[in-house]
Amino acid sequence: MEEAFRFADELGPAKIVHIHVPGANLKAIVVIDNVACGPSIGGVRMAPDVSLEECFRLARAMTLKNAAAGLAHGGGKSVIFADPRMPAPRKEALIRAFACAIRDLVDYIPGPDMGTDERAMAWVADEIHRSVGLPPALGGIPLDEIGATGFGLAVAIEAARPQSGIELKGARVAVQGFGSVGRHAARFLAAKGAVLVAAADSGGAIYAREGLDIAALARLKAEGRSVVEHGEGEKLATDAIVGVACDIWIPAARPDVLRADNVMRLEARLVAEGANIPATAEAETALHERGILVLPDFIANAGGVISAAVEYHGGSEAAAFAAIAEKIGRNVKLVLEEAARTHALPRAAATALAERRVREAMKLRRFG
Repeated sequence: MEEAFRFADELGPAKIVHIHVPGANLKAIVVIDNVACGPSIGGVRMAPDVSLEECFRLARAMTLKNAAAGLAHGGGKSVIFADPRMPAPRKEALIRAFACAIRDLVDYIPGPDMGTDERAMAWVADEIHRSVGLPPALGGIPLDEIGATGFGLAVAIEAARPQSGIELKGARVAVQGFGSVGRHAARFLAAKGAVLVAAADSGGAIYAREGLDIAALARLKAEGRSVVEHGEGEKLATDAIVGVACDIWIPAARPDVLRADNVMRLEARLVAEGANIPATAEAETALHERGILVLPDFIANAGGVISAAVEYHGGSEAAAFAAIAEKIGRNVKLVLEEAARTHALPRAAATALAERRVREAMKLRRFG
């Protein structure tokens, strides 16, 4: 109990729910951080090594992300302790058991995250009629299929051009975590003239100075294979991608991949945070001191949740893309201008913006 309360502050969390269903071999945690702006939206993450701390940090990031984007939703997150690569029938049974366990948590709307996808959200909706990121066959906007988060990252990077000085035509891009977020970010940036020079996943990294074939790498991932199986380029260890020379570096996997012990190896001009909490506070400070611009996660990677909110309220895929472009483009401009005016880190400016919106909403609630 004391472990849970150590995360508490004036914003939340509103609820921390531990779930254990022995018969289904289910262990999970749900954190509903803040619902002042509306019912919380947040992904369902599945991995063997998730934790309460990770779940809370992700839920808080969702509170800030949803508020910064001006959505009528609060922040939440859930984690399931399991290997997402388990056989499909077992995974379906586990997701359905999880859905039943959260049936009464009506102020939490689950969506896809690392280890889950649109199909998993269809199973959730079938059980409790409450999820986002559904397949098109169920009237949803498939976040991973259309690349909503990756599209938002491309918008954020382009919006930061006045501060970064990076022209996208010819810009060299490295993606750490070539999954549903990273591959789409690479695709959208390539359409604007950028060149993917390095990509990494859990199996390793690959580097090619003249550029990598994004479509070929995407086919490998669709087949469940690693980017290192690509026939061209230099094979590297997974963490070697931190030191690859590039203009734009995109972390799009797990938390804390940039830390005090490796951040000085980074050779980039801009870091666009595709993953949630991919850098420690110490790492972001070090990057700022080196003159490397960091676009904070809950500003730059909000495309997925913006699309989810549009879906939840009955909007179309076209409306989702329009909302992503408008909201992320505006917020990047606001945050970077405020950071420059106050000589603060972009994250500090972004946090102040989001927390101000949450507190304004809390004043309108009976119990804040």
